[in-house]
Amino acid sequence: MAGLELTSLRSPRVKAARRLAKRAFRRRERLFLAEGPQAVREALEVPGRLTELFATAEAESRHPELVTAADRAGVPVLRVSGEVMADLAQTVTPQGLLAVCSLIDVPLAEALAPGTRLVTVLAHVRDPGNAGTVLRTADAAGSDAVVFTDASVDPYNGKCVRASAGSLFHLPVVTGPRFDELVPELKASGLTVLAADGAGERTLDHAIDGGLLARPTAWVFGNEAWGLPDEILRQVDEVVRVPIHGRAESLNLATAAAVCLYASARALSI
Repeated sequence: MAGLELTSLRSPRVKAARRLAKRAFRRRERLFLAEGPQAVREALEVPGRLTELFATAEAESRHPELVTAADRAGVPVLRVSGEVMADLAQTVTPQGLLAVCSLIDVPLAEALAPGTRLVTVLAHVRDPGNAGTVLRTADAAGSDAVVFTDASVDPYNGKCVRASAGSLFHLPVVTGPRFDELVPELKASGLTVLAADGAGERTLDHAIDGGLLARPTAWVFGNEAWGLPDEILRQVDEVVRVPIHGRAESLNLATAAAVCLYASARALSI
């Protein structure tokens, strides 16, 4: 259990954790930060995932079960002052709990194990909040895995972790493959590769009615502002657009992903 309170911003443990706000250090140390009780709770569900826990005295009193569970799991629990937590946290109003976790990404071959039926691919997705929300949506819709290509945001970005609301810990995540190397692997695994893009000739309604979504599928979602580049659209099996029945110019990324993934989940009887 936590002992003396760390109050110095120069503490080696504090400095080491603070460095994890930068992608280069996360990759080098194979660690990332997860903030808040929900993230800590989810991390504790995976043995060995949580490696260190920072907690303010107030947070300890609010969430004693989480601190106790971490202590019983052999995780070092460090009590810190409000000033130290404010320095470590990446939110305006810290919740008083900050976990240091080991990276969770897996090799592509593991994510595409036999029986995989629904995969979510983020290609050129740059906004971490959107990426985390799509990851959360993929989890809710029963996606078997989520792939972040090399042109997308780091899933361990603090904002992305928070937006995933714990879903980052629920399903296999693959990071870093180039799209032109990823597509052959998806197809070799028996997945039909569909790109969600406003340029599609086939609508989602047509894809549903034609039985296209009844096949194991990898959905590809692109950049928030400009969609998917032509070189990606040329490599997929079909480009599908979500129909706009009203006067809205478009749907945002997370909403479009939710519509597409849930349509597949229903067609595949997930």
